[in-house]
Amino acid sequence: MNLTPIAIIAIIFWGTAEIIKQIKKKNPAAEAQNDPEIMNQIAALKERVETLEKIVTDDGYDLKKQFKSL
Repeated sequence: MNLTPIAIIAIIFWGTAEIIKQIKKKNPAAEAQNDPEIMNQIAALKERVETLEKIVTDDGYDLKKQFKSL
């Protein structure tokens, strides 16, 4: 079993969690929920994660080929 897709997803979620932690440090939770800019950023990040999950979990996705082409 190739663990690379799992590692990529884990890194993406870790990065998203770190961004959210930084946002919460700067703004209290109540303000963050009411701030449309932060909510837009979170929504954009969720879309990106969903897209990446679809790419990585696709049966036709050949990760080794992608890395070689870089």
